[in-house]
Amino acid sequence: MRFDRKQDSKRIVVIVAAAFLMALNIKTFVRTGGLYPGGATGLTILIQTICERFLGLVVPYTVINLLLNAFPVYVGFRFIGRKFTIYSCLMIVLTSFLTDIIPGFVITYDTLLISIFGGMINGLVISMCLMVNATTGGTDFISIYLSEKKGMDAWNLILGLNVVILSVAGLLFGWDKALYSIIFQFASTQVLHVLYKKYQKQTFFIVTGKPEEICDAIYKVSRHGATILEGRGSYEHCERNVVYSVVSREEVKKVLQAVRTVDSEAFINELKTEGLSGRFYQRPTD
Repeated sequence: MRFDRKQDSKRIVVIVAAAFLMALNIKTFVRTGGLYPGGATGLTILIQTICERFLGLVVPYTVINLLLNAFPVYVGFRFIGRKFTIYSCLMIVLTSFLTDIIPGFVITYDTLLISIFGGMINGLVISMCLMVNATTGGTDFISIYLSEKKGMDAWNLILGLNVVILSVAGLLFGWDKALYSIIFQFASTQVLHVLYKKYQKQTFFIVTGKPEEICDAIYKVSRHGATILEGRGSYEHCERNVVYSVVSREEVKKVLQAVRTVDSEAFINELKTEGLSGRFYQRPTD
């Protein structure tokens, strides 16, 4: 496990900013709207509310959140990456501590606005963490574990698991807040899909006169292989080569630049890959 001063300093700055934004979102939008945003955060708030209303106990956010994240942190250390998990622990601890000390204030009482914009901020925070190889904890660890092992975009699956948690909140405290919480989580997931693309994939069909060079260029920037297909152009009736390759969507710009550098006249068709099975190189998490 190696540390780079410049890179890791950047990661710490981003994580501190994300933790503050997450805590602020909880104390303004989430608390004001009475929402339960799913995952460890939503479960923590749900347990706090249960303790306060039924047992008359005020339990700090930090205590519950750290306990709930114990198992996901183990999953991170065991199956994902030690450095990744260390920075995720920093995010979890900072968010918990800041949530307890930051004073709450009201921006709006409109629950629909709270659900949409609070969810968008939540998705932004999660994306900020993932972009610097960290996470906000809880179900994010589980989602990344499934994505690493199965090579799939698992965030929709986590959305489904969160709906189960929110159903419990609906039974105990009313379905209106639970339904608004689902809107919150949906908005968060959509922002995450837009900003974080590591587990989304893109297919390239590249018509070129330099297929070998194109394959080498793709491999150098993405570590992904390619297949050369032989074809015939219908207009000029001459032999054409088509390079077929699948890469992560976060690598698309680098691949396009590399292809254009090798062959500026290449014809490139990009397709969103909905599903993929077989061997596909995934950069390891540190």
